Amino acid sequence: MKEIKLPLQDKNIVITRAQGQISEVKRIFNNAGAYVFDLPALVIDYPDNVSPLDKVIEQLNKFDWIIFLSSNGIKYLNKRLLDKGLSLKICSNECKIAVVGEKTAEYLRNSDIIADYIPPDFIAESLVKHFPFPVKDLHFLIPRVQSGGNNLIIENLLSRGALVKEVAAYESRCPESIPLETISALKSKKIDAILFSSGKTVKNTAFLLQKHFGSKWKSILSEVKLFSIGPQTTLECQRNFGKVDKQADKYTFEGLLKATINYFS
Repeated sequence: MKEIKLPLQDKNIVITRAQGQISEVKRIFNNAGAYVFDLPALVIDYPDNVSPLDKVIEQLNKFDWIIFLSSNGIKYLNKRLLDKGLSLKICSNECKIAVVGEKTAEYLRNSDIIADYIPPDFIAESLVKHFPFPVKDLHFLIPRVQSGGNNLIIENLLSRGALVKEVAAYESRCPESIPLETISALKSKKIDAILFSSGKTVKNTAFLLQKHFGSKWKSILSEVKLFSIGPQTTLECQRNFGKVDKQADKYTFEGLLKATINYFS
């Protein structure tokens, strides 16, 4: 019987997702035949100061909507709630929840909570464009990363008369180093592609590569293809690497897998 060749067989792929969050993505690329090298470009934890988060938790019942931009926002707000004998599940009975992204909605479902609104496309622009309710005078809470990010949702809601409170629920920091196996593979030109799932993974990867390989770090990537999960990530690839070879049509890891397979086929 002829052996079936998998679509990414013999391809060496680097995944830059946060430490502790690589395994799920690694599995779907392994199943497609790729050998995956880890390059965790984020370390996720609480923000430097949790007092503002605690103050918001005391006032959660005043918010009409909570908008989650990522699963980390859900994880760390809920973690803090649980420390105080509460839960996001309990709070969801009092206020509505919107999420940006299919995976964020899935993470919410795993906490036994169904999002009240998910935009048709999994990006911030889609949420504000298609939000199906009047927002004037409504109170919105946006738990987000400490170091900030895309302000489009906040600015749009404020311009339409909403009352918006953002709070740092977590921080994503740059790791100290790249795994030795990945450094060796990059040095020996074994890597076919690097996958990026956020602008911050792009910036941190660029920093780590420069730290390990010095002033000629970009030459390490001369034959490496760079794949992006969506428009904001693509912009950061252009800024930091001067190129991006393929952007996912659907802004999920499954979309990124499909883009990678299409490119190499």
